Amino acid sequence: MSDSEYALQARLEAKPEKTDEVAEFLEGALPAAEAEEQTTTWFALRLDETTFGIFDTFPDEAGRQAHLDGEIAAELMDRADELLVENPQIDEIDVLAAKHS
Repeated sequence: MSDSEYALQARLEAKPEKTDEVAEFLEGALPAAEAEEQTTTWFALRLDETTFGIFDTFPDEAGRQAHLDGEIAAELMDRADELLVENPQIDEIDVLAAKHS
């Protein structure tokens, strides 16, 4: 499991009139996530009509920090006032067990 022990979980609450833009932003972020060498997994999620999430994993703390300092996080924070009700809730979490195919 050494490639995914460190994780981030982000919860994003979109402004009701900005839900399509948030979905487009997350879908469009996939190439940037794929380009991050230390990002093991990356998921963009829609939890309900206005609530979105991101879940990603990393092999170590350096990989997690590189993602937090990277392109996706920077653009998300730059657009947070425009797209979101409040700043994203981002939690650093530890993965206890995982299955990878």
